[in-house]
Amino acid sequence: MSDQEKLERLRAKYGSIAGGVIFDPTFKRVAELQFKGGDKRVWPWANPAMLLDAPYRPDAPELPDFGGLDIALIGVPMDLGVTNRAGARLGPRAVRAIERIGPYEHVLGMVPSADVNVADIGDMPFTSRFSLEQCHADIEAFFKKVVAAGVIPLAVGGDHSITGSILKAVGEKRPVGMLHIDAHCDTSGVYEGSKFHHGGPFRKAVLDGTLDPERTIQIGIRGGAEFLWEFSYESGMTVVHAEEVTGMGVPAIIEKAKQVLGTGPVYVSFDVDSLDPAFAPGTGTPEIGGLTTREVLEIFRGLNGLDVIGGDVVEVAPQYDATSNTAHAGAQMLFEIFCMAVTAHQARRGA
Repeated sequence: MSDQEKLERLRAKYGSIAGGVIFDPTFKRVAELQFKGGDKRVWPWANPAMLLDAPYRPDAPELPDFGGLDIALIGVPMDLGVTNRAGARLGPRAVRAIERIGPYEHVLGMVPSADVNVADIGDMPFTSRFSLEQCHADIEAFFKKVVAAGVIPLAVGGDHSITGSILKAVGEKRPVGMLHIDAHCDTSGVYEGSKFHHGGPFRKAVLDGTLDPERTIQIGIRGGAEFLWEFSYESGMTVVHAEEVTGMGVPAIIEKAKQVLGTGPVYVSFDVDSLDPAFAPGTGTPEIGGLTTREVLEIFRGLNGLDVIGGDVVEVAPQYDATSNTAHAGAQMLFEIFCMAVTAHQARRGA
C-alpha cells in the first residue's frame, strides 16, 4: 500500500466525523463519558468541582442504601491531629479543584467510572470544630454507616489521624491488611494526653484489633522520626524505607507487597508526604528523599487486584504549594486507588 492509499483510507474514515466519534471499543467507552452531542465536552474549569469529576450526591448519606452507590468519595476536612504544620483541612477542597483526572487509566486499560455507581457525597459532617476526640467519634460513626450500607469508602483528608477511625469501621468485623505509602510509619504512642494525633493511628488500630500488622506493608519510610516507629517492627509490619526503593526496584517491592497482603481485605492509605517535596511540597511534615510520583503510580498499578475495601489520600495542605502540584498528585493517587477499588468490587460480585 502506498502512502497515498493510506492517506485516502484515513481521510475516508476520519475526514468528516466529529471529534467525539471513537471506533476502538475501549476508547469508545471513555468517549461516551466525555462527549455529548458529537464533539461537545464539558469545560474542565466549568461547574462546581467534584472529586474525580464524579456526580455530586450529598443526599446519599440520608438514604438507607446510600442511593445504591458502590463507591463513595468522601471529604474529611479535619486536621486537629497534626504535630507540625496545619492546613490539611483544606485538602478535600484542593483535590476537588484539580481538573482532568481520568476517566481512563491508560496503563490498566480501565474506565473505572463506567463500571460502578460512584459519587462524591461531599464532606462528612462534624459536630465540633474544636474537639479532636469528638471529630474522631464523628468519623467512626459516619464511616460505619457507609460500610453498613455495603459501600466502599474512599476518603480525602484531612490529617492522617482520620485513618485510624476509618479503620474502626472497615475493620470492625475482622482486622484488615493495609497498603500504606508514607514518609512516616505513624505507629507512635500517646502524645500530651492525646491518642488521636497523626503520628500514631496505626499503633492504635492494631491494639484496637482493626488492623492486622502482619498483613501491613509501609512503603517510603524515612526521616528523623525513625526512633518513633519501633512498634511497626515489633508488631510484625513490613517496613520499606525510601532509600531501599532504589536498591530493590519497584517490581520487587510490588512482589513483596503481594506476599505480605495476600488475598484478604486490604485498606489503602496514601499520605502525600511519601512523595519527595520536589513533587509535593504542600504537606504538613515534608521529608527530603522521598518517592517520585511515577514510582507510586507503578506500585498502585502493579497491585491492582488486591481485595481493596477502602482507602484514603491524606495530608494535602495546599497553602504550602503555589503550583497546586501536591493536590494534583493527591487527585491522581485517589484515581489509582479508585481503580483498585473498582477491580476488587468487580471480583467480589463475579463480574
